[in-house]
Amino acid sequence: MYFVISAGGTAGHINPALAVADELRSRGHRILFVGTSDRIESELAREAGFDFYGLSLTGFDRAKPWTMLTSIAKILRATGVCKRLFSDDRPDAVVGFGAYVSIPVCRAAFSMQIPVIVHEQNSIPGMANTYLCRRADVTALTYEESKEHLKPKHPAIVLGNPVRAQFETASRDAGRKAYHIPDSATLLCVCGGSLGARHLNQALAAMKDTLLSIEDLYIIHSAGSRDGAPLRETLSLSEEEAKRWQVFDYISDMDDVLAASDLVVSRAGASSLAEIMTIGVPSILVPYPYARSDHQTINARAVVDAGAAELVPDDEVEGEGFAALVVELIRDPERRATMHCACERFSGSNARNALTDIIIETAKDQPR
Repeated sequence: MYFVISAGGTAGHINPALAVADELRSRGHRILFVGTSDRIESELAREAGFDFYGLSLTGFDRAKPWTMLTSIAKILRATGVCKRLFSDDRPDAVVGFGAYVSIPVCRAAFSMQIPVIVHEQNSIPGMANTYLCRRADVTALTYEESKEHLKPKHPAIVLGNPVRAQFETASRDAGRKAYHIPDSATLLCVCGGSLGARHLNQALAAMKDTLLSIEDLYIIHSAGSRDGAPLRETLSLSEEEAKRWQVFDYISDMDDVLAASDLVVSRAGASSLAEIMTIGVPSILVPYPYARSDHQTINARAVVDAGAAELVPDDEVEGEGFAALVVELIRDPERRATMHCACERFSGSNARNALTDIIIETAKDQPR
């Protein structure tokens, strides 16, 4: 069968989409990934070996209401483009993972009676999926809490958040070898998401002397596409220090990096959480405070309550409490081991397979 997958904007939408696309491909199906031409999905989908079709779109900026008109016009044009695309090569189903780029793709499918499945990653649904689920054949959710915010055409199904298969088989040894981390070292991974987390980066930079004074501590730091260069300038690492504190704009092999890590400091996006929990890394979560309806804090609540992670509000990361917690967990392997065990129940492995099964069955059930 032939499936169109659409997602965009941030790795939080794209990585679960790639997870399901990978699984469909491994089962012998053909995939086309549709996203925005100039955003990160274009690069990530092609790197993963998928055919990619780019649309020209811009989202709606709530701070600038007049942008809604131009955004709607572009969505309408893109819907027409997708209709022509589907007329030439009709998919058996379309799967949307959120972000505005999925709107024209799914609208085109609705108009052509092509089955549509949507998946929502966050506890508070985004605007795109809130709109699309009203007509979708299947609405799949990561969190039970999402149900109260949606009015789907059919009852929503809670599956969890899909992660790519390599997160199940990721190797601590491979990750440490790739990044030149000694087997005996303690590895701290800092990840603010694909676009970065400036406040979080600044807080860690302020801890430079403290962290580098900890014997045999190494750091892999994904600073984000906008913040990598400023962070490197702020840290001003010597050649020897740079061997222990590696700063990247983006890390594509996050599976092996997480597997190699003893502790991660991260935002609490749904995809990042699913990946961290699947690997089983103890974490300190710093939810992005401006996420819609503070959904990252809600995302994090269950794993924190279960003892798999600690939560620090963004406005406290430059305080003594955050720095003390980071150092405390670095120095306490027994506590990290307890947190590791608590991660297992939140793994995203089952979600990938379950959603793939649903997509295939939904496509099969449609009249030809």
